[in-house]
Amino acid sequence: MKHSVSVTFVLLSIFLVAQFLGLFIVRQYVDPVQSELQGETVFRALPIGERPQVEEETSYIPVVLAVIIGTVILLVLIKYNLLLIWKIWFLFALIISLTVAFGAFMTSIIAFSIAAILSVWRIFWPNYWIQNLTELFVYGGLAAIFAPLFTLLSVSVLLILIACYDAYAVWRSKHMILLAQSQSKANMFAGLLIPYQWKRPKLKKKTRVSVPVRTAILGGGDVGFPLIFAGVVFKEFGLGWSFVIPVFSCAALAFLLWKGEEKKFYPAMPFLAAGCFVGLGVVMLLQSLF
Repeated sequence: MKHSVSVTFVLLSIFLVAQFLGLFIVRQYVDPVQSELQGETVFRALPIGERPQVEEETSYIPVVLAVIIGTVILLVLIKYNLLLIWKIWFLFALIISLTVAFGAFMTSIIAFSIAAILSVWRIFWPNYWIQNLTELFVYGGLAAIFAPLFTLLSVSVLLILIACYDAYAVWRSKHMILLAQSQSKANMFAGLLIPYQWKRPKLKKKTRVSVPVRTAILGGGDVGFPLIFAGVVFKEFGLGWSFVIPVFSCAALAFLLWKGEEKKFYPAMPFLAAGCFVGLGVVMLLQSLF
C-alpha cells in the first residue's frame, strides 16, 4: 500500500469532495432559461469574461498543446531558478480559478477579493490547510471554464491523450517527478498535499535544520481532468448522472493507492481515465434501461 490507511482515506475524501463541489460549481453556471429554450445545456458568462472560442469537436487539441507548452515553460523557470516569475504566474492562475469558483455563488467583486486574499495567503504564507482548502475550489473553477468547451467524444480523446502523456512523463522522461518535487520545494505545488503530521515537529531552539514531514500528494491534473470529464457528462446527461463519474474515478484512485508501493511514483491519469470511462459506461447503460 502506498500510504497509511488514514492518510489514504483523507486523500480520497478530499478528492471526492473536490469532484462533487466542482460539479455544483459547474451547475451554477447553467442558464436555465436559455437551456430550456434551446433544448440543450447553455452556460452563462464567467466573471472573468468569455470562455475561449474553440470548436467543441477538436477542443482537446489546444488544451493538450497548452499543457505541453506550460510544462516546457515551467521546466525553464525551474532550471534558471526564476522563482519570482513562477510565483506571479501561479498567483495569476490561482486568482482566476478561484474567482470563477466563488463567482458561482456571489458577486464578481466579492469573489475576486476572496480569491486574491486566499491566493496571496497560499503563496506567501503556505500551510497544509490553506493548500487543500483552495484546491477544493480551484478545480471547480477550471471545470466551469473548460467543461462547456467539450463534447463527450472530444473530452474522451483528451483523457486518453493526457493519460498517455502522464505515463510517459512519469515512467519514461520522469520530468513529471521533477516538476512535483520542485513545486513542493518551492511551496507552489498544484494539487493535494496530505501530511502524515498536520503540525510540524517542534525544533530545538539552537538548531536551524528543518524537519521534513512526509506527505501524500496528488497532482492537480489528476483532480482537474476527471472533473472536467464529469462536467461534460453533466452537460450531456444532467447533474444526477454526472455524480456517477467521481465515484468510479475515486475507486480507480483507491485501487492505485492500494496496489502502489511506498516511495514509488505512479502516473495516476491512466487509472483515473479508466475509472471515468467505466463510469460513463455505467451511465449510458442505466440511461438505456431507465
